[in-house]
Amino acid sequence: MKKQFFKKQNKEPFRINSRITALEVRIVSDNVKLGIYKTNSAIEIAKQKGLDLVEISSSAIPPICKIIDYSKFKYDQKKKEKSIKSKSNKVILKEIRFGPNTNDHDLNFKLNNAIKFLKNGLKLKAYVQFKGRSIVFKERGELILLKFAQSLKKYGKLDQLPKLDGRRMVLTLSSLYSKKSKKVENKN
Repeated sequence: MKKQFFKKQNKEPFRINSRITALEVRIVSDNVKLGIYKTNSAIEIAKQKGLDLVEISSSAIPPICKIIDYSKFKYDQKKKEKSIKSKSNKVILKEIRFGPNTNDHDLNFKLNNAIKFLKNGLKLKAYVQFKGRSIVFKERGELILLKFAQSLKKYGKLDQLPKLDGRRMVLTLSSLYSKKSKKVENKN
């Protein structure tokens, strides 16, 4: 039995030239008189100018089309999407794990890492992982997390108090610094 491989069809977001199914289209373009044209004549006008007829809005009656260079139009669209994506705010969550018997030296070591994360404008999730019978020491875990949060008061604000979630006690902190490592002014 032969395996069949299908090529992924790259579906275009806009209909162009002969793919436009409407009988009439409204042309809104800089280099052509505005108005309603038969689809065939609109395609001919586009071909005479060496451009493409692109359906911008298919939901309008008649559909709205533009006479433009489609490859340049697609390039500009991708460029816009890329700039919007790069400007969007991405929240990075860093995690720090403790055990219920974490000693002071380990706590201080992890505290220094947490300070670095918060200074870089990242969000922090600290948790105490209880294994086996260590779940009996919930108070120890809560004390570790509260001590940890108290030490980070200058660098981050507490989003969530220690809360038991299954076998984990979780605490979240947000940075008081922006992404560019400048301290945000506290208005209190």
